Amino acid sequence: MYLLAGDIGATKTSLAVFASERGLRDPLAEATFPSAEYDSLEAVALQFLGQTGLSVNRACFGAAGPVRQGHCRVTNLPWEMDESQLTRVLRVEKVKLLNDLESIANAVPILEAADVRAVNAGEPESHGVIAIVAPGTGLGEAFLSWDGTGYRAYASEGGHADFAPINSLQLGLLRYLQERFEHVSSERVCSGMGVPNIYAYLKDSRYATESPRLAAKLAEAADPTPVIINTALEDGQSDELCRATLDTFVSIIGAVAGNLALTVLSTGGVYLGGGIPRRILPALETGTFAQAFQRKGRLSNLLARMPVYVILNTKAALLGAARYGLEW
Repeated sequence: MYLLAGDIGATKTSLAVFASERGLRDPLAEATFPSAEYDSLEAVALQFLGQTGLSVNRACFGAAGPVRQGHCRVTNLPWEMDESQLTRVLRVEKVKLLNDLESIANAVPILEAADVRAVNAGEPESHGVIAIVAPGTGLGEAFLSWDGTGYRAYASEGGHADFAPINSLQLGLLRYLQERFEHVSSERVCSGMGVPNIYAYLKDSRYATESPRLAAKLAEAADPTPVIINTALEDGQSDELCRATLDTFVSIIGAVAGNLALTVLSTGGVYLGGGIPRRILPALETGTFAQAFQRKGRLSNLLARMPVYVILNTKAALLGAARYGLEW
């Protein structure tokens, strides 16, 4: 059986063909496409299959958006996907659409030691619930629970829940953003779009002064987030504004992850997916993240025992979609 698997995001779409006899770590073909240059998933998939010359029996895609009754609209991309239509266009037996965090969650049980890095020491309980928080372009959340024979993944839109400040600085950030947005979700401050929001608040509140050199870089950048993060990581000692932005961002990630850990009681551990945690790994290991994650009052000791891992494998979502598709 040949499977077409995909990781569909607002920025890029990764596709691969897997054969059941070869396993998940050895796809027959794989390629990545800029999502914005295509009108639909069908267009990307047909081009990819045409280039490979391979025929597939079924397909499974993880997409950055909620899936309802076999239909999905990508949150930050004007694509609408439907399982029935994809089945007809791709001429396969069946197609399954998953939320992108559901795809990542499906990969977690098969991740290897080299695929992760611990940022909060702890000891996972056997068959305990597992939480996933993924700050990328947006903020995704999911969880897995044990059904008696294996882990079952569940999607969530918890990234759109209300932002909950944990100190006076973050309270000021909330008030600042409430003047600019109808709803201030966690995604507004804990994602790629959140970094510039934090930076703007700290600059406008005169927490620190923006350097002329960085102002020039930001004016030229299509996306300010990498500029701010890279400056904080590489030149944080001299650029107080970028350093404070990253410190605040890391603290918010810790609090958000801790909130989900409490909500689902993730004694099996917490996994940080998405592109940002991998990029800011040194900042996550300073202790700021762990402090914010554990700071839950009377339940702080419970959080301290929950391990938190950063997913280093950049293909986790694709791997999870493939695993679901091959076992479906």
